[in-house]
Amino acid sequence: MTTSIGGTTGITFNDASVQNTAATGFGFKNRLINGSMTIDQRNAGASITADNTTFGVDRFQILASVAGKFNSQQNAGAITPPVGFSNYLGYTSTSAYSVGASEIFAVAQKIEGFNTADLNWGTADAKTITISFWVRSSLTGTFSGFLQNSASNRSFIFSYSIPTANTWTFVTTTVTGDTAGTWIGATNGIGIRLYFTLAAGSSITTSAGSWVASDKYGVTGTTSVVGTNGATFYITGVQLEKGSTATSFDVRDYGTELMLCQRYYEKISVAGSASVSTGQVTGVTSALFPLLLKVTKRDTPTFSTTGSFITLTAAGSSGGGTIALQSATVDSARVDMSSCTGLVSGNATSLFAGSAASLNFSAEL
Repeated sequence: MTTSIGGTTGITFNDASVQNTAATGFGFKNRLINGSMTIDQRNAGASITADNTTFGVDRFQILASVAGKFNSQQNAGAITPPVGFSNYLGYTSTSAYSVGASEIFAVAQKIEGFNTADLNWGTADAKTITISFWVRSSLTGTFSGFLQNSASNRSFIFSYSIPTANTWTFVTTTVTGDTAGTWIGATNGIGIRLYFTLAAGSSITTSAGSWVASDKYGVTGTTSVVGTNGATFYITGVQLEKGSTATSFDVRDYGTELMLCQRYYEKISVAGSASVSTGQVTGVTSALFPLLLKVTKRDTPTFSTTGSFITLTAAGSSGGGTIALQSATVDSARVDMSSCTGLVSGNATSLFAGSAASLNFSAEL
């Protein structure tokens, strides 16, 4: 079958049918990143305690009022994902916890304003969106999620049902764009927050289906995943798109998805005894090293490390030390080593991993 591009009309097929650009969502159709739960830079598939602000996989962050109530892991439980997907994000309750009236447990993605500005929320021209996803739980009943603006003073609660335990269910929900409130436009701040509620207290829940001018976190009576010891909640194929119809999942190639994630978090993994950078000795115990980041960051990143690092000179002498971020931009960074040994001021030196290590740059929302 032949096809032709008809200017702004879209694709015209040889049977004269047309799919226009609005329907097919050419470009960045899915405003969420890593909705297939493929990229997991931080954990590499390992289980973590899902405490507040931790990430189970890239771009999906935990909101938890109380620490230590559930674990998170890419492909937790090693079950078969829905057809067309290879990965999912799993949560497992570690106790039977009674949620307090103002407590919340949820998984979220904060979408950058540059990626939501065309939705025109907060104006009379606000666009409708559709959220779709695959979900599975050991529990049945009514579950919920919510959308919020950056100030958390505009909320839309949606609810959905999981009718059969331990069975993948496909869910779609359509949300009329908010014509009120303040929504960040084309900036690098938070454009839209999307949450999936795992448990929420009675004072922070409300009815579903309309915008409210407050910070609400789920539908009244939402199922509590943390309320049952060993309960599971799995999710994948998460998509947020413009329009009133859920379309097929926006599959992006692995390299593109990784780069999209690295705008917010970049992990430079280094094998033991491998070189990281060549720099200059600034004193007998200190040196500086320049680094180019792989992807331009959303904002000036913060810095952390795992493992250990050493300096190595041309003479082969080396010494351990303490590594720290001296300065950074959205594209580059300078790290300094201090408390080193065997250095000659003014000479070149190399930064090596003393063991398997990583340099981590975060510009998360």
